[in-house]
Amino acid sequence: MTPDFQRIGRLPPYVFEQVNKLKASARARGADIIDLGMGNPDLPVPQHIVDKLVETVKKPRTNRYSTSRGIPGLRRAMAAYYQRRFGVKLDPETEIVATLGSKEGFANLAQAITSPGDVVLVPNPSYPIHAYGFIIAGAAIRYLPSMDQSRYFQELTLAMENTRPQPSVLVVNYPSNPTAQVVDLDFYIELVAFAKKHELFLLSDLAYSEIFFGDKAPPSILEVPGAKDVAVEVNSLSKTYSMAGLRVGFAAGNRDLIAALTRIKSYLDYGAYTPIQVAASAALNGPQDCVDEARAIYKARRDCLVGSMARAGWEIPSPAASMFAWAPVPHQYAHLGSLEFSKLLLTEAEVAVSPGVGFGDHGEGYVRIALVENEQRIKQAARNVKRFLQRSNEILGESERQAAS
Repeated sequence: MTPDFQRIGRLPPYVFEQVNKLKASARARGADIIDLGMGNPDLPVPQHIVDKLVETVKKPRTNRYSTSRGIPGLRRAMAAYYQRRFGVKLDPETEIVATLGSKEGFANLAQAITSPGDVVLVPNPSYPIHAYGFIIAGAAIRYLPSMDQSRYFQELTLAMENTRPQPSVLVVNYPSNPTAQVVDLDFYIELVAFAKKHELFLLSDLAYSEIFFGDKAPPSILEVPGAKDVAVEVNSLSKTYSMAGLRVGFAAGNRDLIAALTRIKSYLDYGAYTPIQVAASAALNGPQDCVDEARAIYKARRDCLVGSMARAGWEIPSPAASMFAWAPVPHQYAHLGSLEFSKLLLTEAEVAVSPGVGFGDHGEGYVRIALVENEQRIKQAARNVKRFLQRSNEILGESERQAAS
């Protein structure tokens, strides 16, 4: 008997897995792969957070089951962060729930609020969970082209006018993963007004709120008066404090949506390990100079990447925020598409990047480059890329011969 799992059948092959398999094979052969693919922070967790984690682990009571919605101290710390950073007051009892990272928060929120056949509006390109959390929950997805921000509201209006049934949820993500685009508060003001007019819930992904390179920090959608009537924002400690493996995030905003997510989670998990939640509280409540230091490191890496790749012959736009650069495929290889280019770059230059098509069909022609290697390694990647571009005719010729054989 061949099982027919309908939810699994709705999921396409994972594009990134093709690059990951090549990367694993190359490393097994002893290749020194410079991995700029996955957004996996390489910076250490700040010491005061580690110290609090270790201290709490040693207390026997903390090895018991935790609480799914997050321990009270953590939810209070999350509320204090929003008050301090955005001037937004949140009730830690009714407007915040701790999550196992932002990805779990999005996926379980989709389960909580989606019925089969609901239509959800998702930017394209976008982080995969933004769409696939809802697809797994049974929703239909209408994609919004998001590369040209000047047309955003025009595309949004067309989507609302030409979609049946009417969309019920709109996902936004700024600073964006993968494109690193940013918006100002005026954008959110217009968006909240649009959502109220069309009875849309807004789900905002603000995972990169603290990785920005200009003088002006990214805003929160919850700064808009009345935004909590329609909006929930999902955030994470993964990038801000390099705590990706510890899996701590949170959702904040609309009480009905938070209550729905809290109820779903109560059936599915007991929350993060209590010492991790205590350490996360220490991160949010403690000294924030570590955040400034991490931001400075990412900025230096960004400048190193853009400058060294330009000298290598690959012009990459300088991102204003996030830990990613969104780079057009070099013209010599543009006809191959982003996946084949990424595979060639890995095998011929020993540099791993993420193909843009993995973030949606509007990501074709681009690759995402993560700032997760130090400046020396980035410069080495640029030297490898320079040789790769200089050998384009040879590499493409060999690739074509292999494809024909």
